[in-house]
Amino acid sequence: MADAIKVLLVDDHQVVRRGLRTFLEVQDDIEVVGEAADGAEGVDRAEELRPDVILMDVKMPGTDGVDALRMLRERDNGARVLIVTSFTEQRTVVPALRAGAAGYVYKDVDPDALAAAIRSVHAGHVVLQAEVAGALLSQEETNPGQGRTGSLTDREREVLGLIADGRSNREIARALVLSEKTVKTHVSNILMKLDLADRTQAALWAVRHGVAG
Repeated sequence: MADAIKVLLVDDHQVVRRGLRTFLEVQDDIEVVGEAADGAEGVDRAEELRPDVILMDVKMPGTDGVDALRMLRERDNGARVLIVTSFTEQRTVVPALRAGAAGYVYKDVDPDALAAAIRSVHAGHVVLQAEVAGALLSQEETNPGQGRTGSLTDREREVLGLIADGRSNREIARALVLSEKTVKTHVSNILMKLDLADRTQAALWAVRHGVAG
């Protein structure tokens, strides 16, 4: 499975890891390359195994998922992290996404939907269940980028709308007949102008301000 998506499972419950592995191992394009029982071990295993996607719980003893996300970012690890958890509270959702999670789904997600989410985050998309997006959009914190829509060019608004649709840079380039390098420049400009940290924040900002496509 040379072209398979390499997945690392990080969860403190062995039964959860076993269930995920059992399901994922029957997927032709997904390969489980390892497991870890807490965030610190997960970060170490990610450095060792270099997975494409990490399925990670949020609440774990010792180093939790949010701290692990920050550690991965500090180490410049390129794995995309999909949070798979039973915790739905806003105080859990928001820190995980702000720490760099590429997606957030609940453990009762349909198995086929989970496989689709893995493929989607691997392709560069942002994956949020409807309830998660609602929790983030309804938070009472000051909204970064408020009122700065007018600072974007028409092309940047187009790119932002496609980011909100979950498109990767390659897909945006194809849709707008641009080079990927040009798209990357537009994305960087959007994040800078709106004072946003990443594509997840950009996608949610676009939804909030009616820029979504």
